[in-house]
Amino acid sequence: MGKVKVIPAWVQISEGKPPVTAVFKTDSGFGHAGAVIAESGCWSMLKGGLTVNISGLAELYFEVNVKNKAVEIWVDSVSLQPFTEKEWRGHQDESIEKTRKRKVRIHAIDAQGNSLAVTTISITLTKANFPIGNTISYRILNNVPYQNWFTSRFSVTIFENEMKWYYTEQAPGKENYSVPDAMLAFAQENGISVRGHNIFWNNPKYQPRWVKSLSPDQLRAAAEKRITSIVSRYAGKIIGWDVVNENLHFSFHESMLGANASADFFRRAHQLVPGTTMFMNEYNMIEYSNNKMAGPENYLYFGDFLILLAVVTPICLRGRKCPSGKVSDVLSHGTHIATV
Repeated sequence: MGKVKVIPAWVQISEGKPPVTAVFKTDSGFGHAGAVIAESGCWSMLKGGLTVNISGLAELYFEVNVKNKAVEIWVDSVSLQPFTEKEWRGHQDESIEKTRKRKVRIHAIDAQGNSLAVTTISITLTKANFPIGNTISYRILNNVPYQNWFTSRFSVTIFENEMKWYYTEQAPGKENYSVPDAMLAFAQENGISVRGHNIFWNNPKYQPRWVKSLSPDQLRAAAEKRITSIVSRYAGKIIGWDVVNENLHFSFHESMLGANASADFFRRAHQLVPGTTMFMNEYNMIEYSNNKMAGPENYLYFGDFLILLAVVTPICLRGRKCPSGKVSDVLSHGTHIATV
């Protein structure tokens, strides 16, 4: 098992606002260690890390992909430090103490209400108070062991595919919500909150087959019908919406409807259910530091862009509770666990 190293550095660029990536070169090839959107005129903190599986010399590069080859990168206060499992556990324990625990005062009394000076109390945790979740599929509807396993562990869920456009409207104008309706009823019966996933998916591969042949005007009309139908149907029944899935990696709707397509969808969803939180949803945000498209900086930047254009608050990054409605207040691992 390799040793984990962290690499903090301050980065500035002479012009523009591109991502700057830290890359290590070794005898076995190149390894990405982190990235940050750098700016001219101010310093940006790059916080990266990597797992070292070999020994020997290595070279550290900071790279940027811009047309102007004369652009300069300035780097200061670079360090490479070990990050042990003990330190990781320390961060974990600190977070648990801060967000998952609180002091409880217990007062033991008898049947007449008199305080008991000496007694033994046994406490059993039946369900976690803080929200934690996972996805479910239609298979849960007729699978009792699956139901028991899920309901004993999770308090929040999303549906894997059953709310997606290609599932609910396989032919134009022929909507079928019977499966997600049944899954929602199951969740409600068991006190499990549901976040809607998703209204649109920006990956061209996962559009309904009939959508791919539409003209821009036809797509605009179909998209309006889709968002109005599903958001109105589940209004007041779910806690939030993944409005446009993976719109940092893909841009199907922008290619057809213009650069502000995602912002328009967020705005429309907010109009339909003003009190419902709208989520951005991405993957590989932190797990792969060489993924420049969906790095944390791009996520935050695009979230602020959506708030500016869509005039929607709150918008949250998927994965964390959003207390203030500002995207810059939260940061999410790009996993597909529906933790809210």
